[in-house]
Amino acid sequence: MFPIIPANSVAADSGNEEGIFGFGLNGGATAVTNLVSNAGVVSSDVTGVGTVRYELAACEFGGDKAIFGFGNTGSSASMTNLVSNAGVVSSDVTGVGTARKRLAACSYGEDKGIFGFGKTASNVSMTNLVSNAGVVSSDVTGVGTARAYLAACEFGGDKGIFGFGSGPTAVTNLVSNAGVVASDTAGVATARFYVAACGYGEDKGIFGYGRTASVAVSLTNLVSNAGVVATDTTGVGTARYYIAACEYGGDKGIFGYGDVSGSYTAITNLVSNAGVVASDTTGVGTVRALLAACSFN
Repeated sequence: MFPIIPANSVAADSGNEEGIFGFGLNGGATAVTNLVSNAGVVSSDVTGVGTVRYELAACEFGGDKAIFGFGNTGSSASMTNLVSNAGVVSSDVTGVGTARKRLAACSYGEDKGIFGFGKTASNVSMTNLVSNAGVVSSDVTGVGTARAYLAACEFGGDKGIFGFGSGPTAVTNLVSNAGVVASDTAGVATARFYVAACGYGEDKGIFGYGRTASVAVSLTNLVSNAGVVATDTTGVGTARYYIAACEYGGDKGIFGYGDVSGSYTAITNLVSNAGVVASDTTGVGTVRALLAACSFN
């Protein structure tokens, strides 16, 4: 007998198996990438494709592909670079939307993405949706506190959250499964910026690391499958900022790279499917900061 598949059912998405760190700053801007296996192992450098830049963002789309977008090339940019489900980065795609830097991005709606917030001449809160084919939309009027140097991740399987940022602040903004950004939710965590975030446990998220007004930290804040941000969890690993994070293995995450008191690093910290952050793993690849990361495949 063949299994009976209910009408309107959708096959489970097997995405988020692998990840990619890309671009960043190391003395000068770079476009190198480093793939993350489904076991959380970071590969050596892959020669960069696309315009070198930093202060950009990245997210998954289409269930198994990814996109790097916007950033700083010496001036704000809006160009994007698609990533195939094999982790291959494409050449530049002409930008759509206001050129800006220091923004964040995450997936939503199971197969789409959103870039949001950042800085032009001043901080902004505008967003740009990414279709399931990787096409970036024109600007959507911003909702919430305009800010830069924030982070974003998916939660609940089909929703997203932007959080923290310049100020520093700990406010968050939820993203519905239709890509609609909500007004500010008051922060419950230590206010900070230069943070990173990623999903874990299939339906939860985590914000981690960053800097307060004066010092680098390694503390983290878990995000429930309802988008509720928890109070601080004592940090594990080297305190640093200007880092990036992505999901891997379907239900785990990884924080990597960054700035440790003025020195760039490539160290990483794995996140279990229960949201527990591991101690430092020796870095692989070019040390750098102000990079971006996302999952694919």
